[in-house]
Amino acid sequence: QVQLVESGGGLLQPGGSLRLSCAASGSIRSIDAMGWYRQAPGKQRDWVATITSGGSTNYADSVKGRFTISKDNTKKTVYLQMNSLKPEDTAVYYCNAERVLTENYRYLDIWGQGTLVTVSS
Repeated sequence: QVQLVESGGGLLQPGGSLRLSCAASGSIRSIDAMGWYRQAPGKQRDWVATITSGGSTNYADSVKGRFTISKDNTKKTVYLQMNSLKPEDTAVYYCNAERVLTENYRYLDIWGQGTLVTVSS
């Protein structure tokens, strides 16, 4: 069974920093891209950042310059370093893996369970 497990959420004050982690497990041959999305209370889920298998990154304008996405291929883990956090960054953050190729040669899109980040003074 292929799954994503996020960690690293918490409560912190504006201006603080936090690093989220997302580890993929299961029988995986490859992953085309991994990304982070977030959903604030009462709002839709929004895209935050993506990193491709080749290491290319893209960011939503709202987080550009403050957030950094990276990965460790050996650990099948993607990270989201969040700096200069603002109250409007408060949300449940979800990890996503696009076009996960399993050992059975199936392609799957996988979501993690989410981790809550609260930025408040």
